[in-house]
Amino acid sequence: MRVRFLVFLLALIITMPGRLNGAELNPLVVSWLAAQTNVQSWSADFLQTRSLKSLTQPLTNTGHVWFAAPNRFRWELGKPVQTIAVRAPNEMLVIYPRLKRVERFSLNSQEAGPWKDALALLEAGFPRSAAELEAQYNVLEQSVQGAIGRLVLQPRSSAARRMMPRITIELDTKDSSLRATELQFADGSSLRNDFSNAVLNPPVDTPQFSPEIPAEFKVVEPMKK
Repeated sequence: MRVRFLVFLLALIITMPGRLNGAELNPLVVSWLAAQTNVQSWSADFLQTRSLKSLTQPLTNTGHVWFAAPNRFRWELGKPVQTIAVRAPNEMLVIYPRLKRVERFSLNSQEAGPWKDALALLEAGFPRSAAELEAQYNVLEQSVQGAIGRLVLQPRSSAARRMMPRITIELDTKDSSLRATELQFADGSSLRNDFSNAVLNPPVDTPQFSPEIPAEFKVVEPMKK
């Protein structure tokens, strides 16, 4: 459960809307999509809210995220950092510094089962056109209320949809910046990230996306039997 939440929150920061079948995209969405040609890197603080049916109150935590085109990213959750999730060239690493543990997920296209569809979402990067995403997502809803534009997406892949049936993205109507993302999972739980202090095109620190793993850390591959 812990890893599933991390993997799909990573997918969200690189997710952009596809085309709404049979209807025109909202001008806010069009502007946002057009702006992605200028996105080479991005970073922001975030407040993460995790809601579970078994808990009466949601769990919250803070962190920071970095993105570099076309598909590199790094999430740090907690202060001090409890979890680091990094998209390396051919794999995704989820690092637990206090536990001295690393979980490694292959991004090889031969990966079988529902995870192949989930990993494909991580490969997408920031799209340069609506056509790049329409093969992966349906847009179920799009609306604008005051300063916030809202999109509800659905993965086209039935395997990915069984794990994560809905994705909500919120945009700022003034500058088309990303305000929040929310993932709804098949078990009724949800994961929301509210972004703040975003910086567009900050300098990219390449080693940040290829962290060295200390020798004393245990490395496991959960998807391999």
